[in-house]
Amino acid sequence: MDTRFRDTSEQDRLLPPSRRRWPQWLAGGLVAAALLAWWGLPRLHLSAQAAVSAARLTLATVDVAPLTRDVAGEGRVVAAQSPTLYAPTAGAATLRVQAGDAVKKGQPLAQLESPELTNRLAQERSNVDALRAELARAEVEARQQTAALQSAYENARIDQQTAQNDLARQTQAFEAGATARMQVERAQDALAKARLALDQARDLRGLKTDSLKLDVQAKQSALARQQLLVADLERQVAELQVRSPVDGQVGQLFIADHSNVARDAKLLSVIDLSALEVQMQVAESFARELQPGMPGEISGGSAEGRRWAGQVSSVSPEVVNGEVAARLRFAGAQPEQLRQNQRLSVRVLLDRRDKVLGLARGSFVDEGGGSYAYVVRGGYAEKVAIKLGARSLERVEVLSGLSAGDRVVISGSDNFKGAERVLIAD
Repeated sequence: MDTRFRDTSEQDRLLPPSRRRWPQWLAGGLVAAALLAWWGLPRLHLSAQAAVSAARLTLATVDVAPLTRDVAGEGRVVAAQSPTLYAPTAGAATLRVQAGDAVKKGQPLAQLESPELTNRLAQERSNVDALRAELARAEVEARQQTAALQSAYENARIDQQTAQNDLARQTQAFEAGATARMQVERAQDALAKARLALDQARDLRGLKTDSLKLDVQAKQSALARQQLLVADLERQVAELQVRSPVDGQVGQLFIADHSNVARDAKLLSVIDLSALEVQMQVAESFARELQPGMPGEISGGSAEGRRWAGQVSSVSPEVVNGEVAARLRFAGAQPEQLRQNQRLSVRVLLDRRDKVLGLARGSFVDEGGGSYAYVVRGGYAEKVAIKLGARSLERVEVLSGLSAGDRVVISGSDNFKGAERVLIAD
């Protein structure tokens, strides 16, 4: 039996022990961290409902400082007077100016041709002449009839006087016995007839005179009415020549030259550059407080840093897309070289108070309607009920819930998810 392979002792070789012990250390660390977390987590939950990094928050300190409430934005230069001219009647329009031309008040800008209106004016003028002739004829006839009535009245008066004298003679002769009583009675009857004829002539003269006056007045009224009609037509014909209502500059042309337009069609606009204003759009929430006469400030233009005092001239009563149009006029001399639709910065002062408890405005104003805020104390943010007052673009007034020196989370509090107490981690 061969004894060379009794066991494997000659094949085995002892290796030195390994010095890499980091896996054991890692495992131990994890165990220790788990123990610490198990021990510290209950304490953390006892003091805060969540933890948020301070880098995600914006803090501000409550202090007493001036509060200026204003509305700022961009405005554009508009003319206080920018009339648009319309066609007074249908016809062919001929333009006499171009866009951008400087014009004076009363200068012809366009001419309309309306044969129908011109012919009607000529006809009505002819009617005026006819009515004037009728009036003259009525006046002549009235004078003739008045003279005839006056003559008839005078004759009746003379007849009465003759009858009266004849009665007196007959009476004297009867008393002297020179005539019969019958002659006296005939003289009395003749006098009565003469008196009746005189009364009739007098009444007829009055009535006929009144009738003639009414006839003449009717002719005069018809003539006056026709003259008014002619005057109105003359005005309409004169308006066929469209004139500038102000000194300024031609703005926009709405029609092409030598084109037929309908009645009341837009022709062109004129810009009065002597009175410019700045129009801005204001949010509806601020528009309630805007009133004409409020002071403002206008800046910009060709020279950087230029500022001009302004004043609110008007506030539109109409809300469009949640905004209201407000206009400011320059309080002093109007700046030179301003142009229509030029962009300028506008600021309107709503209110200013010197000593107001407040802090910088942030997103916390809109969260919850501004009814609470998070105050940072000892590394924790605590939810506190507050009441806010006046608000500007930069600051808000604090009426209750906060004191001067409090540090408040003004932005980033949405990360707190409404928790009552939050740990602020460094």
